[in-house]
Amino acid sequence: MKKLIFILVTSTLLVSCGSKTEKKKGFEYNRTQKEAPVKNVAAGKTAIDLSNNGIGPISSMKFDAKIDDKLVEAGAAIFKQKCTACHMAERKLIGPAMKGIYERRNPAWVMNMILNPTEMLQKDPTAISLLKEYNNVMMLNQNLTEDETRAIAEYFRSL
Repeated sequence: MKKLIFILVTSTLLVSCGSKTEKKKGFEYNRTQKEAPVKNVAAGKTAIDLSNNGIGPISSMKFDAKIDDKLVEAGAAIFKQKCTACHMAERKLIGPAMKGIYERRNPAWVMNMILNPTEMLQKDPTAISLLKEYNNVMMLNQNLTEDETRAIAEYFRSL
C-alpha cells in the first residue's frame, strides 16, 4: 500500500511540475519591471476617501502653501533608506506609487499609515482594502518619528 501511495504521489508531482527543462532556477524579482505610471484609480481598486484621517497620533494635517525644500530633502533621504524596498515614486511595486498620493488619500491618513501601520491594517477600512489589493503584503512599521514622517509627507508632496 505504501508503495502504491508513493508511486501515485511521485507521478502527480512529476506531471504537475513538468519536465526539468521547464523549471526555473531559483527565484528572481525584477525591480526594474516597467508598469504604467499611476494616474487614476482604476475600477475595482481601493476607493478614494479624502475625509478619512486614519488611526494614529495625527488627527489632522494641513500643508503650508509653499513646499519646504529642506523637509523635502530630508524626506527623500528617509524614503530612499526606509521605503524603496516596497514603494517607488511613480509606479506600483509591492506597495502603491507615492506620486499623487494626496489626490487619493488625506495627508493625516498617509502620516498615520507610516506611523501606525499595524493598527491601520487591522482597523482602518481603506488600509484593509489596500492590503487586499496588494496581495496581503503588510506594510512594516519603520519606527519613524513624527518629524521624520512629516519630512516624508513633504517629499511626497513634491513628487
